[in-house]
Amino acid sequence: MDLKLQEKVAIITGASRGIGRGIAQSLANEGCHLVICARGEDALMDTAKALSASGGSVKPVVVDLLDDGAADCLVSAALKDFGRLDILVGNAGNNRRGLFADTTDDDWAAVMDLNFSAHARCARAAIPAIRDSGGGSIIFISSIFGREAGGRGLSIYNTSKSALISLAKIMALELGQDGIRVNTVAPGSIRFEGGSWDRRCKEDPEWMKAFVENNLPMGRFGMIEEVADVVTFIASPRASWISGACINVDGVQSRSLI
Repeated sequence: MDLKLQEKVAIITGASRGIGRGIAQSLANEGCHLVICARGEDALMDTAKALSASGGSVKPVVVDLLDDGAADCLVSAALKDFGRLDILVGNAGNNRRGLFADTTDDDWAAVMDLNFSAHARCARAAIPAIRDSGGGSIIFISSIFGREAGGRGLSIYNTSKSALISLAKIMALELGQDGIRVNTVAPGSIRFEGGSWDRRCKEDPEWMKAFVENNLPMGRFGMIEEVADVVTFIASPRASWISGACINVDGVQSRSLI
């Protein structure tokens, strides 16, 4: 299937590793020009080289999304280097675990600002450029723990990921007339080299074996490519009637009915 993404321009935040890098690679495989960003220069440049070697046109931007003007910087880079913007994928995020009663204002500000507010700022900056391109797609990477309880110690993370789903729904209502679709993708437990699940598997393989048996009906962790390819399809004109949705990519891990 031709996804009709040739020559489209996409911004991917948090793209130097993991799911963000996988999304960038999947979009590049379909012929997109990319603006990728992260805080760490070395990892970002390595990613840019790998994407370029596979044939993609890539503009790496080293930026902290919490800095003033970061969102405008990314949109300006897309317009300067490629002349348009069609897709925004908000992937950057972090977490601070702890029982709710023990969390601090600083904990809440740190996680909510990156997991939620930074995505909102990037979207506001991107909307005029996407509108000028005749419409396009905005996708936020949420989590199955934005759709249901994530467990003890995850009050901030759960809240931030739920907020993204809510924001995307209202944005979809408001931007539909401009041809801009807004969705969220909710991954389950995804294992990749250097990621938290990979580290846990190496540190305590027996416990993680039991985790898989109890929580992952398909008998394994998800892979980056399985998330990235869903994001790429949703970003494409082939998904023209999908907006305001949250799509699980979790191998039946989640227990929500909706």
